[in-house]
Amino acid sequence: MGYAECWALQRSLFDRMLAAKAGRADGRDAAVPQQAGTLLLVEHPPVYTLGKSGREANLLVDEERLRAMGADLFRIDRGGDITFHGRGQIVGYPILDLERLGIGLRDYIDRLEEAVICVAADYGIEAGRIAGASGVWVEPQGRRARKLCAIGVRSSRFVTMHGFALNVNTDLRYFDYINPCGFTDRGVTSIERETGAAADMAAVKERLAERLSEKLNVKIYK
Repeated sequence: MGYAECWALQRSLFDRMLAAKAGRADGRDAAVPQQAGTLLLVEHPPVYTLGKSGREANLLVDEERLRAMGADLFRIDRGGDITFHGRGQIVGYPILDLERLGIGLRDYIDRLEEAVICVAADYGIEAGRIAGASGVWVEPQGRRARKLCAIGVRSSRFVTMHGFALNVNTDLRYFDYINPCGFTDRGVTSIERETGAAADMAAVKERLAERLSEKLNVKIYK
C-alpha cells in the first residue's frame, strides 16, 4: 500500500475512534464500533518518514536524490526521528483505544517491543531493548548493536496511531541515506540478514498478529 493512502486510512480510523470515545463520554447512542481498534499490517513502496521531533540533518541526501531512487519523503506526526519503509518490511499500525485495553502509553510501547522480541525468537534471533532508545535491537548491549524493528507512535486521548516497522527481507541499503532513528553509531538489520535466509512474509505477519494478540490481550479478527 502506498504511504499516502495508508496514512489517510490511519487518520480516518483514528478520527472514528476519537468520535466513538466522544459519543460514549457524552452519553450519545452513537452507532460506532465497540472494539478496541484496528491493526493494519502492510508493506510500502520505498519511503522515508520523518517524525515531528526529527532532525532534517539525519536525511543525508536531498529530496531530488530520493526521487531519483524512486523513494518519497513524508514529514509526519509520530514521535521519533527518520526511518525507512520498503518492500520486505512489515509495518504495523495499531489504531487502538488504550483506555479500553486498560494500559498506558509506555506500557503499550513495551508490549509492542515484547511482541516483536518474541517473533524474533521464533526465528532464532535473540533480541532486546536499549535504555533510552525505542525499538527492538540485536546485541543491544554490544558494540555491534543493530536495530531490527523501529517504533514510533502518536497518541491523543489514549487513541494510538503509527506503530512499528519490522525488517524481514528489507533491502538495508536504503538505510545508508539516513541516520536511522537519528543514530550515527548503531546499525540496522533484518530477519533475513540475521538468519541467512529470506523469511516468508505471510508467515511473519501471522506470527506478529499472534504475538500482538497475546501481549495486548486482545482478539485479532481478520
